[in-house]
Amino acid sequence: MTKPRDSINISKRVLQWFDHSGRKDLPWQQAINPYRVWVSEIMLQQTQVSTVIPYFQRFMEELPTVEALAAASEDQVLHLWTGLGYYSRARNLHKTAQLVCAEHQGEFPNTVAGLSELPGIGRSTAGAIVSIAFQLPAAILDGNVKRVLARFHAIEGWPGQTAVLKNLWQVAEAHAPRQRVADYSQAMMDLGATLCTRSKPACALCPLKKDCIAHADGTELQFPGKKPKKKLPVKTTQMLIIKNAENELLLEKRPPSGIWGGLWVFPQISTDEDASHYCEDYLGQAPGHIEHWDRYRHTFSHYHLDISPVVISLDKAPSIVMEADRQLWYNLHQPATIGLAAPIKKLMAKLI
Repeated sequence: MTKPRDSINISKRVLQWFDHSGRKDLPWQQAINPYRVWVSEIMLQQTQVSTVIPYFQRFMEELPTVEALAAASEDQVLHLWTGLGYYSRARNLHKTAQLVCAEHQGEFPNTVAGLSELPGIGRSTAGAIVSIAFQLPAAILDGNVKRVLARFHAIEGWPGQTAVLKNLWQVAEAHAPRQRVADYSQAMMDLGATLCTRSKPACALCPLKKDCIAHADGTELQFPGKKPKKKLPVKTTQMLIIKNAENELLLEKRPPSGIWGGLWVFPQISTDEDASHYCEDYLGQAPGHIEHWDRYRHTFSHYHLDISPVVISLDKAPSIVMEADRQLWYNLHQPATIGLAAPIKKLMAKLI
């Protein structure tokens, strides 16, 4: 196991670099408070800064406080999140806001242990909130920081492995300073995001290049170790894009847990089922017109989904009563404030 090189003061160098070269104009770096830091950290998980900025700004405009988020409907939260993916993050965000208001009087805990008890807040996110919002000593270890430390110490192996992650936390704790903790956390994340990037790292500009083992060996791209590849299984589905006489689209709400939990999607049937039978059984009429679009693939982290879109036009209103809280007719030109799964948005775009 790699031991922290305590004699090398990386915090001083990283802070000096941050003072003259680090980004300080990102939206979540303004009017810093625990709520804004928390929302930004959750959004930034597995998502690039440039993608997150407009989402964060819209979110803060509509839900500027933890109380506003707690009082919002799930549909409103998922609507604001639509397009960011990994929707369990949004559901946990909503759940945690309600817990903070109900059990903590609207105040976030100021310790890593206390924050880690809340849904969706892991050790690194908790460390970011403690260090940046409360300016108390705490280490962070998001994807960017893992990359910086893995290269600097030449820590081999995939960070998803327990031993490797433990090693990375060890060095992260060892390097975390006791002063300027907020700036240091932001500086380390910024260093990984702007210089110590996954491919084509800008080592010549890095404040740590002199003592970085990977740079000295020319092995930067070998760190951190890659996740072992496995072949993803393939699932198939038909998505029924059902249009009524007013050109509205039928949507159904997914259960709270599982794929697209809480989001609105087109009705789905297996690829060996007949779309006409679905219309007769669930809408009380045969379709007026059916059009089959080309199949396309949507990939999740653990499987591929091959989607066969079927566009169905109805000649008259359905004769069967719909479930008001689980189904709705969606107007493309006056859209409802609801969360939509990414493939649904993609298919809708073809209809406009």
